[in-house]
Amino acid sequence: MKSLQTFLKQPGVLSIAILAVVLLVVFPAIFDNFRLNLIGKYLTYAFVAIGLVVLWGWGGVLSLGQGVFFGLGGYCMAMFLKLEASDPITTKIQSTPGIPDFMDWNQITALPIWWQPFNSLTFSLIAVVAVPSILAFIVSYAMFKRRVGGVYFAIITQAVALILTTLIIGLQGYTGGVNGMTDLKTIYGWDTRTDEAKIILYYACAGMLLLFVIIGTFIQRSKFGTLLLAMRDKEDRVRFSGYDVSMFKVAAFCLAAAVSGVGGAFFALQVGFMSPSFVGIVPSIELVILAAVGGRLSLVGAVYGALIVNASKTIFSESFPDLWLFLMAALFIGVTMAFPLGLAGLFESHVKPWWIRSSAERHKIRTRLKELENSPDEAPTLDEQNATASAMAVPADGPDSLVMRRSSV
Repeated sequence: MKSLQTFLKQPGVLSIAILAVVLLVVFPAIFDNFRLNLIGKYLTYAFVAIGLVVLWGWGGVLSLGQGVFFGLGGYCMAMFLKLEASDPITTKIQSTPGIPDFMDWNQITALPIWWQPFNSLTFSLIAVVAVPSILAFIVSYAMFKRRVGGVYFAIITQAVALILTTLIIGLQGYTGGVNGMTDLKTIYGWDTRTDEAKIILYYACAGMLLLFVIIGTFIQRSKFGTLLLAMRDKEDRVRFSGYDVSMFKVAAFCLAAAVSGVGGAFFALQVGFMSPSFVGIVPSIELVILAAVGGRLSLVGAVYGALIVNASKTIFSESFPDLWLFLMAALFIGVTMAFPLGLAGLFESHVKPWWIRSSAERHKIRTRLKELENSPDEAPTLDEQNATASAMAVPADGPDSLVMRRSSV
C-alpha cells in the first residue's frame, strides 16, 4: 500500500491515472455511441496537441503547420482504406474497375505506382509515422541548421501548409482534390462503421494517446527533455556547452510530426474520410490553440484542452448556430489572456497549492488530536477548536468537536 502511495506521489502519475479513468471508464459509461465517437474524433486532435507540448512548450519552437503532418498521416491511412474499398467487384460499374472512383472520374486508367505499396496495411502503418517524419526532417534540418527560428520558422511552416493544401487540391486525379477521400469503411473486410467497431476504435485511440502521454512524461524527465527546456530558456548557453542545438530541435520537430501523423490516421479510421481541409493554415492554427488553452507545458493539460475546445465548438454550434464563431473567439481570447499557461497553469498556480495547504493543515490537526488523546489533562485552546472545525467542516460546538472529544475522555 505504501509503495502504491509513493508511486502515485511521483510528478504526473496521478494526473495520468485520472485522465485514464476519465477516458476509459467515465466517458464510455455516460455517453452513447454517437457522442463517444465524437469524443474519439476530439482525441485525434489531442495527438497534435501533445506533440506541440514537446515542440513548443518544452523546446520553445512554435510551429503553425502541424496540420500538415496530421493530414499526411491521415492520407496515408486513407489511401489503404480507399484501395480496399475499390476492389474490382465494388467498382465494376467504373470505366476502369479496381481503382479509386476519383481516379476513374479524372480519366486515369491505371493505379499509379506510388499508390501500389498502400495495398499493404503494414506499409501504410509505417508510412503514417515515416512520411510526416521525413518531411519534418527535411524542413527543420534546412531551417535550424541555418539558425532560422522564432516567428520566421512559424511563417515557413504556414507556407508549407499552404503549399501542401494547394498540391493536394491540384492533383485531384491522384488525391481526390478538394473533396478528399471518402467512403472509407473496411479494414480487411472489418466494417468500421458499426457501433461495435466505433467503440473498439475509441478505446484504441484513447489507449494509444495515453501511451504517448506516458512516453512524453519519460522524455520530459530524460536528458533530452532537460536539454529541450534549457534550450527554450538559454539556447546560447546550451550551444556554448558543446551541444548541437539544431539537431535537438530537429529531433523534437520530427517527434511532434510523427505523433501528429498517428492522430491523423486515427481520424481517418474513426471519421471515414480525409480531405485537404484538415491540412491548411486555419486548422493548423486551431491545433495550436488546443495546446495553448490546455497548457503548452502539460501533456495531460493539452489533452483536456483538445476535449474542452472541441466540445465547446460542438455545443456552441448546436445551441447558437449564428453566434458560435464569436463564442469560440471569446473562449480563446479569454483563456489565453487570463491564464497565459492555460488551464494546466491555473491548476498549478491555484488549485495545487490550495490542496497542499489544506492537506498540511489536516495532517497537523490529526497530529494534534492524537497528542490530546494521549494527554487527557491538557485541554484544547479555542483557536484549536476553531481550526479543527474549519478543516473538518464541522461547527466548533457540534457533537464531533474537540470539546466533546475531550469530555468523552
